[in-house]
Amino acid sequence: MINWFVNLNHTIQALIATIFTWSITALGASLVFMFKKINKNVMDAMLGFAAGIMISASFFSLISPAIEMANTLNINSWVTISIGFLCGGLLLFVGDKLYNKFDNKLEKSNSKKRCIMLIFSITLHNIPEGLAVGCAFGSIKYGLGGATLIAACLLALGIGIQNFPEGTAVSVPLRREGLSRKKAFFYGQLSGIVEPISGVIGALLVLKIRYLLPFLLAFAAGAMIYVVVQELIPESQTNEKKDLMAIFTLIGFSVMMILDVALG
Repeated sequence: MINWFVNLNHTIQALIATIFTWSITALGASLVFMFKKINKNVMDAMLGFAAGIMISASFFSLISPAIEMANTLNINSWVTISIGFLCGGLLLFVGDKLYNKFDNKLEKSNSKKRCIMLIFSITLHNIPEGLAVGCAFGSIKYGLGGATLIAACLLALGIGIQNFPEGTAVSVPLRREGLSRKKAFFYGQLSGIVEPISGVIGALLVLKIRYLLPFLLAFAAGAMIYVVVQELIPESQTNEKKDLMAIFTLIGFSVMMILDVALG
């Protein structure tokens, strides 16, 4: 079985690896089926938990590796990361303003807007992750520094495990917004489907994409932080037990940090 995988074309290896990471996202999203009815306290706690996951992922999965990658590629890291981060946040800011302008159904709009922003930000986050896995496998072909099959597989494993709470971070808040369990699961797993696509692209265009990765990683981080500050934390803080909801944000941050650092 192992020999079969080793002998495959590196692009196919990247595809299989990113299908694995997508499947873990779907597994995390499936947790929404475990609850028949979730009360407001639990929902707000999950929203705070999701916020913590996204803040942690923004730094440990995106900004930190982007800085390291930029330095390795001899790119000015602080300029690249700052511009990418701000562009990611500004994109959602502009999208937010445009959405409000073209949709006047206020009460319904807020719920729909939150759903769209959440899905969009996690999807943005998954694109550079898929590219990173694809580049890892594609680099083996070109013999780039540190490029080995084991290293590429470990990267895919690490990203896959990190995707579990991220799938939950999408599906549970969507369920809270009134979507059915099936729809919440569908959109939760859909946020990870970009990983196989971007993984193949990364493997095919490894020499070009790797120079864009630091910017793309920072871009995704900026988008995620915007959603956390604009939507998730304010919504979780509507709960009477604000201090407890803040603790769940800290727990979410810690869980994601442990996964990132332990598998980094």
